Amino acid sequence: MNKTLILSALVATMTLSTASLIAKEESPQISLDGLELVEKDSRGEIYADPMVDWSVYTRILLDPASVSFRRNWQRDQNRMQPFKIKTADMEKIKSDLSELFNEVFTSELTEKGGYELAVASDENVMRITPQIVDLDVYAPDTMTPGIQKSYTREAGRMTLKLEIYDSVTGDLLAAASDRREAPDRGYMQWTTSASNRADARRMLQHWAKDLRVRLDEAREISE
Repeated sequence: MNKTLILSALVATMTLSTASLIAKEESPQISLDGLELVEKDSRGEIYADPMVDWSVYTRILLDPASVSFRRNWQRDQNRMQPFKIKTADMEKIKSDLSELFNEVFTSELTEKGGYELAVASDENVMRITPQIVDLDVYAPDTMTPGIQKSYTREAGRMTLKLEIYDSVTGDLLAAASDRREAPDRGYMQWTTSASNRADARRMLQHWAKDLRVRLDEAREISE
């Protein structure tokens, strides 16, 4: 075969392969549930149904937040100090974070967003289903006697996934994900359960405010 033709074929193959790889990495403009991509950045993305009239939703049904750690978190925490983190410790961290999520989001959406809390599905109720995944607490404080103090510049990171449904029909109205790290303090600080909780609260408050602001904007546009 002519060398020129061989080179051309090779370039074409490489171009197609690169294009295919880029296409796989890019988020689709339409999700599997028919939602349209609204926003995307390095931390996450937002999808929504453009036909939703958000002004009809005046109450919220907030599901308990499910929480899961990043892969091998317990193993890595126990690498230098075996049995430092037990399964019971992980369950307590997950339970505490789920309760804190409910407290922060309920406060933001009801007190500042003007939504009422619902206890069951109804015509004007949107159901919010949250998941916290890839939770990575850099220095968990189990308050176990004999455990050495830990010093860190930041508390950790986690990813929030939210799905919003019409509570009656079960139709998915919007879905979002966002990955965040606790702010880097710029200096080492003794990390305790209280400081970890404070940092987690600040991250949750950021997410709650962002959700409330976006819902306010959506309601104004619908009206």
